[in-house]
Amino acid sequence: MNASRTARERVRAELIREITDIARRHLTTEGAAGLSLRAVAREMGMVSSAIYRYFPSRDDLLTALIIDGYNAIGEAVERADAARARDDFTGRWLAVCRAVREWALAHPHEYALLYGSPVPGYRAPDDTIAPALRDTAVFGRIVADAHRAGRLVPPPICPPPPAILAEDAEAVRSLIPDAPDDVITRAIAAWTGLFGMVSFELFGQFNNTITHRAELFEHNMTCLAHFVGLSE
Repeated sequence: MNASRTARERVRAELIREITDIARRHLTTEGAAGLSLRAVAREMGMVSSAIYRYFPSRDDLLTALIIDGYNAIGEAVERADAARARDDFTGRWLAVCRAVREWALAHPHEYALLYGSPVPGYRAPDDTIAPALRDTAVFGRIVADAHRAGRLVPPPICPPPPAILAEDAEAVRSLIPDAPDDVITRAIAAWTGLFGMVSFELFGQFNNTITHRAELFEHNMTCLAHFVGLSE
């Protein structure tokens, strides 16, 4: 590779970083639906036609922000899991839950882009699927590891899942290998329960009601761990 091409690639990468950094700031004031390539170009001092060489449309810019966001929360979750002993399954689950909440509170507008209301007219491409599964894959590994170790003991408080859910459970089984359907459906409930708690806190549903939010979060995540069967 010649030096001039390498230099051009570095300049291009730097401009893309600057564009996405400015776009993230615009999320805080305009929201995802109001994101504008022209407005980003103006802030950069770039003619509006030039920015289309980097992002042909607003949706391409949104996709880049979504992929960056999923990768960021996925990396936070992976770090949290890696810091715990492999056989501390409950500790790994709680660490992952805390990482999701901490990332969301530190990046509320990016979290809203990922897990809030859909952006009108935007359809996420397949490029977003793998980044979106990074955090989910970590949780799946925790449950699968505990199941293989014989340390997953769900309490007998739920009926067996109806047979009609077998196909859906099979679709998720790649993330939780060898787990029976009841474990998979409980895992889905726990994972969505985590994001429900985070979303309620972030989007204001706890305002004027819940004061000790960190303590409630910790308690509920512990309850969800027991619900899945991570009781040790």
